Amino acid sequence: MARLAIACRVVGPYAICAMLGFAPAVAAQTPAKSAKPSAQAPSPPLKSYRIGLLSQGNPPTNEVPGADFRQGLKDLGYVDGSNVSVEFRYGAGSVDKLQDLANELVKMKVDVIVTVGDSAAVAAKNATTSIPLVVTEFGVDPVKAGLVSSLARPTGNVTGLSSISDELWSKRLGLLRELVPRLARITVFFNSGNPGNQTCLAEVRAAGREMKVEVQPLDVTDANAVERAFATIAKGKPDALALCWDSVTLEYAHAVGDFAIRQRLPTVAPLREYVKAGALVSFGTSLAAHRRRAAYYTDKIIKGTKPADLPLERPTHFELVVNMTTAKALGVSVPPTLGLVADELVQ
Repeated sequence: MARLAIACRVVGPYAICAMLGFAPAVAAQTPAKSAKPSAQAPSPPLKSYRIGLLSQGNPPTNEVPGADFRQGLKDLGYVDGSNVSVEFRYGAGSVDKLQDLANELVKMKVDVIVTVGDSAAVAAKNATTSIPLVVTEFGVDPVKAGLVSSLARPTGNVTGLSSISDELWSKRLGLLRELVPRLARITVFFNSGNPGNQTCLAEVRAAGREMKVEVQPLDVTDANAVERAFATIAKGKPDALALCWDSVTLEYAHAVGDFAIRQRLPTVAPLREYVKAGALVSFGTSLAAHRRRAAYYTDKIIKGTKPADLPLERPTHFELVVNMTTAKALGVSVPPTLGLVADELVQ
């Protein structure tokens, strides 16, 4: 127990990393029930419902998100092609295309639109004020973005799950410094076209100022930009790399991971998906749980609950993932205490 206590003191939030979940926006709100219905829960209506899923990413990248959402529906008793059908639309990073696709789903008169990503949520909101929207993977403040009036009482046709959490990048850089004690300069991959990435960059810069770490932003909007970023780093290698969560950085996560290992560049990220692709460490929410939770919201709306009566949830528990293979390749020593509190050690 003494070692765990020391680990918690050294790396801040890790003691809370053992569980995953989402909580309502206000403490007074009754905690949300599990997405999986109890044995007494009524079966979903026999009527067939059409759900639109609008993602700002590419189809290959989002097959897993679609699978997670479908699994969430299945857990609630929905059978794809029987009492529910899901219409997938992918923006492939194009804001203009997303708006056209959102308009298309509205014309199809789907019963609910589930959005994946900031730009997809904004496009859907611009397309309709009547069809219920369930937003997911939303990385900016939904109130400041104009989606809802408040998290606890959203009003209008929007509800869902927000991904924002205060001071996470400060904790991530603190974690990175535990692994890279001489951390002095860090490069950040971000997509200027993603509103959530602007917030990410601001948070990394603020954390860098606190820790006296120089922050170098590199804008990666597509594959060519990623290659240019690689060339820039190779010319003046920083001490580490940070990745903002975006469809571009997720799509090229393996390329970034391989490059970082070749350059002996420790990489910190917000999601386990990046660590699976070769990044050194991540600390953040679980996308799989996030997407399955969207099915719970969809089910509530199908059964008659208005979006305005469903508070937006924010993540309260986070997972810590370390890639031990990457650590060995980089010559980074992972403290035993960190291994004890990590949710997963990728071998």
